[in-house]
Amino acid sequence: MSWLGDYEDPYEEYDESSVRERPNPKANRPRSKHRPEHDDAITGIVTAVDRGRYTLAVRVGEPDEAVVTAARARELRKQAIVAGDRVDVVGDTSGEEGSLARIVRIQPRSTVLRRSADDTDVVERVIVANADVLLMVVAAADPEPRPALVDRYLVAALDAGITPVMVVTKTDVADPAPFLAHFEGLDIEVWQSSLEDPPVEALRERLDGHTTVAVGHSGVGKSTLVNALVPGAMRAVGHVNPVTGRGRHTSSSTVSFKLGSGWIIDTPGVRSFGLGHVATANVLSGFPDLAAVAEDCPRGCSHLPGEEYCELTIAALEGRLGQRRVDSMQRLLGTLVAARQQRHEE
Repeated sequence: MSWLGDYEDPYEEYDESSVRERPNPKANRPRSKHRPEHDDAITGIVTAVDRGRYTLAVRVGEPDEAVVTAARARELRKQAIVAGDRVDVVGDTSGEEGSLARIVRIQPRSTVLRRSADDTDVVERVIVANADVLLMVVAAADPEPRPALVDRYLVAALDAGITPVMVVTKTDVADPAPFLAHFEGLDIEVWQSSLEDPPVEALRERLDGHTTVAVGHSGVGKSTLVNALVPGAMRAVGHVNPVTGRGRHTSSSTVSFKLGSGWIIDTPGVRSFGLGHVATANVLSGFPDLAAVAEDCPRGCSHLPGEEYCELTIAALEGRLGQRRVDSMQRLLGTLVAARQQRHEE
């Protein structure tokens, strides 16, 4: 006999199969990882970004073309969406006041222009997507031109696979020849602009059909040029501080404007352009003629001046390569190497 005597277990007839789970107090189901295909999505072009809201141009060129405001889908919250992006959008795409669509996909990008906060920062910031022309706006004076900053633009363009084009403004204030001499070996397309005779029509024709991103030091006249190319753009413009010689930051956001059958993207003026994210090899790849010769360099060659057995230096001395072009490429490499050294010293 059990020590419990004649005790009978009232739960003896129950087993594990009798257990009942408490109902979900919120009456909801676990979130599914399956996402709809959104076959009804249409393509939009991001023209502006403002605090989690995205301005899109949809059905471009069609009778029902519209400007739409959209938010991003939850699954895209960790992905950067920038001006120039092609995105798939669903929801209310009428463009009516108060309507809100939803971005559900980012289409593959053809190019990405990036910069880091400074040379010591390897975290890159995407500026624009899908641009094929980098319009570098530089003033001949007021403020003084900065060859080193243009070198950085060029390195970023070569890294992204974007064609650089230079516009030198205020050529009626100072002769741009001494400044342009820094870039003679790079075969850069250069336009000169004066206050009295800006090449607006010719430049508009040149950029037609392209997605162009305009960059430039504050005060060089970049936004003024955009306003001339796109009547109605109404980008804020400013003046140079007579004490510091620096331009004031006026355009504070990146915005795209329709330009013919293409787009021009105006970016805020910058005084620095970090290259902490750029790979050294990407600079040399932007010079196919030099890269072919550099294949015969010893392993580990930096291609900088002072490398005794660098084939680029030897070819320039022997006249097989243009000395100016080699010097220019080595200067760009030196800019990037200096950025690397600064990061390691921090």
